Amino acid sequence: MSGGVDSSVAAMLLKKQGYDVTGMTMRLRKAQGADGSHGAEEDINDARRVCETLGIEHIVLDLTEEFARRVMDNFAEEYKSGRTPNPCIVCNKYLKFGAALEKALELGYDYVATGHYVLRREENGKALLYRSPTGKDQSYMLWSLTPFQVEHSLFPLADLDKPAIRQLAEEAGLPVAQKPDSQDICFVEDGDYVGFLARYAGITDAPGDFLDADGTVIGRHNGIFHYTIGQRKGLGAFGAPRYVTGIDAARNAVTLGPEGSQYRQELVAEDVNFIPFDSLHEPMRVQAAVRYRARPAEATLFPLEDGCVHVVFDTPQRSVTPGQSVVFYSGDLLVGGGMIR
Repeated sequence: MSGGVDSSVAAMLLKKQGYDVTGMTMRLRKAQGADGSHGAEEDINDARRVCETLGIEHIVLDLTEEFARRVMDNFAEEYKSGRTPNPCIVCNKYLKFGAALEKALELGYDYVATGHYVLRREENGKALLYRSPTGKDQSYMLWSLTPFQVEHSLFPLADLDKPAIRQLAEEAGLPVAQKPDSQDICFVEDGDYVGFLARYAGITDAPGDFLDADGTVIGRHNGIFHYTIGQRKGLGAFGAPRYVTGIDAARNAVTLGPEGSQYRQELVAEDVNFIPFDSLHEPMRVQAAVRYRARPAEATLFPLEDGCVHVVFDTPQRSVTPGQSVVFYSGDLLVGGGMIR
């Protein structure tokens, strides 16, 4: 329970369905100063108040060291290498459905439940995930879950939308019914990635060269941490639109291209995971999404000898970004995904 309305209503619904429910909140960052830095302690207190309202137990799981090692260190290293990470997916893999699930099973519980908008079904004795029918689907964030993790997870909000969830919270008198949704990465609340990287990891970037596709210097950039693949705004004036098409950390260079160059028709994915089956042995037709809000597009997966997957789209896709996720679907079924290499 994050202290937000989604996980609070998830707990309430499970209790109504007859489950024995305990609220578990992960402490991910150490408090700094009297106010408890970044609102983390306030969120823990909100979760505790919800549990009191629901009449259920509340426990806090200290994962500060695991979070720093698995998520924040990875975030810094990815940016340092010129990639654009998605720390929420890493957190889901190693903490919410990793360390937290391990602790729950150790304590004798059967499932971890979250406020994600995703549909879970049991089919032929196997637990599978499907896109939520509500329009606020979050299956993209869960591609890394193993079959074991899916088997021991519940998602009570599958058929609800946000207005309905807030109404349920209001009717139940939950103190977080109108709490705003969090918009930023939890450990970079001001959205200042550059400042976070300097404070946390001592990593700073420096101005360097903008290059064209031929490697010719066409301008100066403010530091590679300020850019991501497909970016158009904030590049300066070049007489015609330019897009970021490459980031070379070793050379401290950012490559720009004209309109159309922000599209790619193929990619290689690493750290690949499949949910309905163990591994890919032959080409497979899927729909694949390269961004959270992107509409899945028709593609073919080709297995590679090193366990990676070669993804070839029927039509070019915008802003294929190393460090981000590519997620595979078959209709609404979540097949799996991988990290774009």
